[in-house]
Amino acid sequence: QVQLVESGGGLVQPGGSLRLSCAASGFTFRNYAMRWYRQAPGKERELVAGISRFGMPNYADSVKGRFTISRDNFKTTAYLQMNSLKPEETAVYFCNAYRDMRDDYWGQGTQVTVSS
Repeated sequence: QVQLVESGGGLVQPGGSLRLSCAASGFTFRNYAMRWYRQAPGKERELVAGISRFGMPNYADSVKGRFTISRDNFKTTAYLQMNSLKPEETAVYFCNAYRDMRDDYWGQGTQVTVSS
């Protein structure tokens, strides 16, 4: 059974940091690209960062220089280090594992609230 379990969300002040984790099981993790998306209330889900199965990262322009995506194939876990967080980045953050249109898995999400 495929599972993606996000953790690490919470309440943080503007300018603060959080590290999200996505623990994966039930599929061959190393064969999948891993991505983080977020969805704010009333807005569409947007891609925040991705990392290929070879470890190549890419980022949305809005988070470049502040967020870092990484993966540990031995622990079958993906991470998103978020620094200098802004109130407008309050959202539910989702983990996604993607290989092709048929092998596309999602976690349940973790809430990140940036507020003073």
